Amino acid sequence: MDGFDQSKEHALGDLIKYLIKKRSLSMRKLGSLSGIDTATISRIVNGKQQPKLIHLKAFSEHLQIPLEKLIEASGYEMAGDKNESDTGIFDSLHTIKDMLGNSNLYDPDVTTARIAQELDKYEQYARTEEGHRMICDEFLAKVKQVNGAGPFIEHLKKMYMQYCNEETLGQDRSVLGSALLYFILSADIIPDYIFPIGYLDDAIAVHLVLDRLNQQGFTA
Repeated sequence: MDGFDQSKEHALGDLIKYLIKKRSLSMRKLGSLSGIDTATISRIVNGKQQPKLIHLKAFSEHLQIPLEKLIEASGYEMAGDKNESDTGIFDSLHTIKDMLGNSNLYDPDVTTARIAQELDKYEQYARTEEGHRMICDEFLAKVKQVNGAGPFIEHLKKMYMQYCNEETLGQDRSVLGSALLYFILSADIIPDYIFPIGYLDDAIAVHLVLDRLNQQGFTA
């Protein structure tokens, strides 16, 4: 797959083995915790299988290591200034769009515009009883499904709490709901299998909604 550096695949394996030992785990125990088959973990660790994002998300959560560290160890080029790690790789929409542009797979401006269009539709849906019920009933289950990993997940959890707050105004609630529904319904503009950028549309959606709320003067 383009962008995958085979010479670095053992760097990921060595890192995972180190973390497994440090956390007093085994591959079997990590498999049980993460829901990943032990044989799959073994193949990834031994450089015989390219990891998918969902694998690295699970490793990030259960081995207590930042997701971007695992992505870098996998041999994928991470766009943006690594000196900006204090703010987090997902904390800049500019950095995210740079990652898209550097992938040569998606036009960052066109992709962002398409995500904004989807959010507009979900904002309308969030105002309906059906949309509201879906957010209340399915958000937490979806977080569990994706193993709750990734900085943008933390943003979404906070948005969910704000959405559920009875003091949140209707307009703000519908904007918050648009991001939650985008996440729940998995209307990915960028398919998850296009690693390592398949998770960026959720992050873009979060940033667009946060910008929209800031323009409306919304405060947490």
